[in-house]
Amino acid sequence: MILTRRTLFGTVAASVFALPEAGRAEDSDGFTQLVAQPGAVPLNPAPAAQTRIWGFGGETPGPLLRTALGQEIKARLVNKLEQPTALLWRGMRVANEIAGPAGQAPKYVAPGETHDFRFTPPDAGTYLYQPLVQPFSGEQLGRGLYGAVIVDEPQPIFSDSDLILVLDDWRLDATGQIIPDFDNPADVIRQGRLGAVSSVNSRAKTPPLTFAPGARLRLRLVNAATARIMDLAFQGGDLKIIALDGQFCDPFEPARRALPLGPGARCDLLLDLPPVEAQSCKLILRGETELPDVTLLEFRTAGAPKPPAPPILPPPPNPLLPVQIRLEKAKKLDLVIEGGATRTTPSNFKPVGEALRSVWSINGKSGTGFDGPPLFSVKKGTPVSLGLVNKSLFPQVIHIQGHVVRLLHDLDDGWEPYWRDSVIVPPLRTKHVAFVADNPGKWLLASAIMDHFANGLAAWFEVT
Repeated sequence: MILTRRTLFGTVAASVFALPEAGRAEDSDGFTQLVAQPGAVPLNPAPAAQTRIWGFGGETPGPLLRTALGQEIKARLVNKLEQPTALLWRGMRVANEIAGPAGQAPKYVAPGETHDFRFTPPDAGTYLYQPLVQPFSGEQLGRGLYGAVIVDEPQPIFSDSDLILVLDDWRLDATGQIIPDFDNPADVIRQGRLGAVSSVNSRAKTPPLTFAPGARLRLRLVNAATARIMDLAFQGGDLKIIALDGQFCDPFEPARRALPLGPGARCDLLLDLPPVEAQSCKLILRGETELPDVTLLEFRTAGAPKPPAPPILPPPPNPLLPVQIRLEKAKKLDLVIEGGATRTTPSNFKPVGEALRSVWSINGKSGTGFDGPPLFSVKKGTPVSLGLVNKSLFPQVIHIQGHVVRLLHDLDDGWEPYWRDSVIVPPLRTKHVAFVADNPGKWLLASAIMDHFANGLAAWFEVT
């Protein structure tokens, strides 16, 4: 296993833009330490004060875990926080004892304790590790406790540079420090905690990156925000999405060159820069309400041009995923999502205590994701079709743990030609997903928006 912060960057980009540098701690038995502890990062450029965060190794993003398909990951979580913590390996279809949520499996890691993770990922792709321990998940994620995982495919996809772009937003005070209003009722009953400062790899303002004309860049986008659905747009260059949520798909250009990326979601894309000098391509975060658009990253061309890149070919199918889902034999269930502010809710409405914890519900029940009976229980290999019925006034992002799903077409039984581990459901709309329940265990089905998850929008299902 390769665990490093700089192995993905070409010589031009590495000097100005990379995941934060930090010493890598590896124990004598080969386990890489993921030490959850306070730290500080230069989120805003000097002379601004560094922003105090929580991170693995005191950095955010934490150490990059990178391995080849078929190779093992060995990671040791060391908790130096004053809260319990646990890890969610977002999107990785590993065994329940590894990926199950704390409260189901494995156990919480108390302050001062450690927990070892040892597993072989079944799928190549781009993934995220993040805390999942209620009611602390939102604060720990919002303070920067997360990192990226890459499982390399057997036949590498050609690119001149391979860049991991971990996106986040931050709610800061006038001194550049995180405002500690986690679980704010105003956030809980609406869209969740949104910050006005956007960052890429914990830097709010990144200098333009320069590459040769015609260079092909592989961009691995990871949304590490607690609540924001990143409305991303791409300006310039030739763009093709090649993977979503860790699973490869037939290459395609997104409609209107835009991509909504929910919390925890990932997208791999290939960007071919213009073949001449002095051109620019931009990754833009579209603003919401009063916030303007923000250029997250700019790529410029200079120097001698690269020879034409090879054609982008469809990937070989993942033999571990079904070619077809027998919808006619599926376990079918509608999940009605309700709660939050309504059109008549006063702006100063502030539920507290148990009223806050039950603001959101699935099928009329508020849960933690670890309590009560399962939403459903099916035998291994059973096809499942879920209707995600959003009766609220806010977009919802529903994560289905331990599995990947097909998004069904709204008007027929066809499905989109890609797999997802979470789905965005617009306000007052319904989306249908289907999957084969092939991973035994107890699995979360919950909001990827931490404020909603912690306050009722969570349940679980069982595969026996």
